[in-house]
Amino acid sequence: MWVSPAEVESALAEHPAVVEAGVVGAEDKDELVKPLAFWCSRGATWRARRSRRAQAFVKERLAPYKYPRWIVFVDELPKTATGKIQRFRYANS
Repeated sequence: MWVSPAEVESALAEHPAVVEAGVVGAEDKDELVKPLAFWCSRGATWRARRSRRAQAFVKERLAPYKYPRWIVFVDELPKTATGKIQRFRYANS
């Protein structure tokens, strides 16, 4: 089923630890495309070990199949001159 990256980004943005998030599609081991989120957090304590909580947070707000299967914590997201997230930079991650 198709998942809107913007919809998942909006759900992640509701989390108090999120500064901003970007979502792209990524293939799993079975070559199925699923959401992959890049997340800028407000505190370093949210890194890596908190991924499951973040996934559960999205599942509470969207259909369960829309949650990001992977979350990569980054310091900042690449943006265009107009401030839009350059998702294509993460498309092959």
